[in-house]
Amino acid sequence: VNLDKIFMKINLLNELKKNLKKNLRGLPIIKVALLGDNATQLLAIALKGIGFERGYNIELFESDYNQIERQFLDQTSELYTFDADFVVVSQSTHKLLTTFNKKDVESQSKVAYERLEFVKNISNKIKSNLIYFNYPEIDDNVFGNYANKLKNSFTYQVRKLNYELMNLSNQKPNFFICDISSLQNKFGRDMIFDTSLYVTSEIVFSIDAIPYVASRTMDIISAVNGKFKKCLILDLDNTIWGGIIGDDGIENIQLGHGLGIGKAFSEFQEWIKKLKNRGIILTICSKNTEKIAKDSFENHPEMILKLSDISIFKSNWDNKVNNIRQIQSTLNIGFESMVFLDDNPFERNMVRQNLPEVTVPELPEDPGDYLEYLYSLSLFETVSYTSNDIERTNQIQAESLRSNVQKSFTTENKFLKSLGMVSEVKPFNKFNTPRVSQLSQRSNQFNLRTIRFLEGEIKNISNDNNYKDFSFTLSDIYGDNGLICIVILEKKNKKDLFINSWIMSCRVLNRGMENFTLNTIVKYAHKNGFKKIFGEYIETPKNKIVEGLYQNLGFSPLDLNGQNRYELNVDNYDIKKCYIKTKI
Repeated sequence: VNLDKIFMKINLLNELKKNLKKNLRGLPIIKVALLGDNATQLLAIALKGIGFERGYNIELFESDYNQIERQFLDQTSELYTFDADFVVVSQSTHKLLTTFNKKDVESQSKVAYERLEFVKNISNKIKSNLIYFNYPEIDDNVFGNYANKLKNSFTYQVRKLNYELMNLSNQKPNFFICDISSLQNKFGRDMIFDTSLYVTSEIVFSIDAIPYVASRTMDIISAVNGKFKKCLILDLDNTIWGGIIGDDGIENIQLGHGLGIGKAFSEFQEWIKKLKNRGIILTICSKNTEKIAKDSFENHPEMILKLSDISIFKSNWDNKVNNIRQIQSTLNIGFESMVFLDDNPFERNMVRQNLPEVTVPELPEDPGDYLEYLYSLSLFETVSYTSNDIERTNQIQAESLRSNVQKSFTTENKFLKSLGMVSEVKPFNKFNTPRVSQLSQRSNQFNLRTIRFLEGEIKNISNDNNYKDFSFTLSDIYGDNGLICIVILEKKNKKDLFINSWIMSCRVLNRGMENFTLNTIVKYAHKNGFKKIFGEYIETPKNKIVEGLYQNLGFSPLDLNGQNRYELNVDNYDIKKCYIKTKI
């Protein structure tokens, strides 16, 4: 197939191709292997192009056409030699249909099972993260609606396979489903699939669809590497309700599940509430009088969102850019982790121009289109979900209370002592493993070596005698922050410990947790006969706040060809002062 001619037909894919000629120096390299039973040349180009837009240099191995079995089953294949961070596998519904058609009627009811067993087999053979495309449906219309009753219909087998793939992903922490089926549900089969392209080239995704498929794939890769959205910033008037509350009054804003545009705003709020419940931080940034703005949250009978759902409420007549800067400073997260929704094009453009890292979707003019548009953007990709996510809003509100109380104390030590802080120190276990993994993926600032761990890797570490692991919680009189710190110690020999990972939530900075953590590490070293503790700082654009951590804690720098390595003599260590007690 003539790729250049195809690229001339579509601007978006052509723009992605241009990215491949841009300067990739300095971007973190991610090794991706792409395997398909269909032609993947255009998808490979789109993956690299979108990778650049996400801030990565994608080093790609593209397997020969229809070589999935050989690449996985042959331990000497190029796949294993390449040693990818992510293996992306595209097995098409079309090839599955061909397999189905060749079987007798009795065997057709086993197609989903046979394919699932193959997927289990290949997922067991690699340690890399496996991203597997699920199966968009092809309705061969042999049985019509009755296909839903027949196990030997192709419709039944595809739906069963997609369901079992979800169950498999729950069992395997490094197995991720790229939901191609949902893309087809959103855009329709006529957009996703191009008959002429398939017949002439074995490419199963249309030119229009390929950027979306590549983007969904990169969503997973980015999330595993710690890039995802954490905060949703909301305007109020004509964004989460219809009308202007300052002019129309609380009784005349448009909300409710009856007929009319109020239904669209209520359903929009329901979606936002679900985001909050899964751990997205909700904040308000509105040009309104605060008392009037809060009135609807407290007193409107149709209001879905309540003040208790909002972590930070900025309603004033200040510049929205300044308000967003204050929200970012309070939350201590990166601007790239924030999404701003506002119906006003002027406000959207102001934020884009002054805070380019903030994601600002171009909301449609019709509020009835808000949800369908936002669904298509897939803004809130994640690779983990824990009970800690549910408590995030309460934790942030408690932190705001601490900050206000701190202002009444004359010294920081008196304030810290007043908090009554308690930390529970535990090894990694089956109960905290999801949160331990999540903390490694989410934390970018207090992350000395920026190593990400999936749940399977955490389980392996906890069962390996060459490592010692610690998890730390932190609670005080204002609330429980949950698990906020992890340390992984690597036993180099009988005398030396290396801090493989030290990761902490920035919510608890300046509480003495660094001292408490090091005291715990040294206590373990003393008890087990270790004489030296070594640490390393690997600089990233986001972890400058811990650049001097080891030296500030009394470690001595080592001269190792520019590496930021440090050592601490255990026998000479003086226990550091902190106001955190160990939970017994």
